[in-house]
Amino acid sequence: MQLFSCQNCGQLLFFENRSCENCGARLGYDPATGQLLALAASAEAHEAGDRWQPVDSPGQQFRFCDNAAHDACNWLVPALSDDRFCLACRHNRTIPDLSVGDHLPRWQKLEIAKHRLFYQLIKFGVPRPTIAEMPGHGLVFDFLAEMPVPGATRVMTGHDSGLITLNMQEADDAERERLRTQMHEPYRTLLGHFRHEIGHFYWDILVRDGGHLDACRAVFGDDREDYAQALQRHYDQGPLPGWQEHFISHYATTHPWEDFAETWAHYLHIVDTLETASVFKLGVHPKKTSDPDLHADITLNPYGAGPIGGLIEAWLPLTYAVNSLNRSMGINDLYPFILSPGVIAKMEFIHELVQGNLAKPQA
Repeated sequence: MQLFSCQNCGQLLFFENRSCENCGARLGYDPATGQLLALAASAEAHEAGDRWQPVDSPGQQFRFCDNAAHDACNWLVPALSDDRFCLACRHNRTIPDLSVGDHLPRWQKLEIAKHRLFYQLIKFGVPRPTIAEMPGHGLVFDFLAEMPVPGATRVMTGHDSGLITLNMQEADDAERERLRTQMHEPYRTLLGHFRHEIGHFYWDILVRDGGHLDACRAVFGDDREDYAQALQRHYDQGPLPGWQEHFISHYATTHPWEDFAETWAHYLHIVDTLETASVFKLGVHPKKTSDPDLHADITLNPYGAGPIGGLIEAWLPLTYAVNSLNRSMGINDLYPFILSPGVIAKMEFIHELVQGNLAKPQA
């Protein structure tokens, strides 16, 4: 994630900021330019409603996404657009009943994670069809809460033909930690859920519908394996010994679909974290070793063209350092996963897929 600065006073800003802490300027994110803009009320606001203009470009006119009224979004919509919602929020199909006590703060947490996801999808330039643009298969979100009554239907976080369902309980830190411990997971976050489930969507869009099924099967395995049986086997027997040589996580061993989605999620983790490290101009140069694999200056653009090797060469030293910092605070490693050669080969497939570099089979 990049850093921003207030065009009004120069104050350092972050992606989720709604107003400048120094000068008080209203802030809004313009997804078309990737800029967080300091805004002033437009002169036409009293006639045209909620209209804002950048302080350094008064010729532009914006409105806030309708979800800004709930402090769930700080993204902008062009003033003359017919859309009420921004590029991220127009994919929402169901939001929780905000009259219920804790639904609003939980939904706000979900939206923070979802907007970080869309920041990446826009930077990658991958398709993001709405349900109107692709009926039955467009990208749409349901944020659902379980009913607190005996026998109520459970809400399962998952993906089905473009529909991504998120259980609102995942926005409760204590409940999410309970589930993480119960399921023996080293990592479980809202952003991780979004990145995993969107991986299933892009398997449909980029792999199945993009003509890359055979190439994907050669790397991840045959997705025609019965999914229900594979899932049951996973929960009954667990993975085979030595699974870390070929899979990024325990859950990735379940089925080729889950392997793809888990690897996709970790690819997004790495790209986003490397961009953050780059904008902070981080470098890793441990005193006690000259091993080049443990030294790096994080200067690359992880969204740019180039082989996966550049990302991995920057990522490994960074994780050695931040994991050590976490241990100094007595908390778990930031990135408790192993990037084996087999896992890196799978990430390379996703990297080339996102970059549009995979050759399609001859007709």
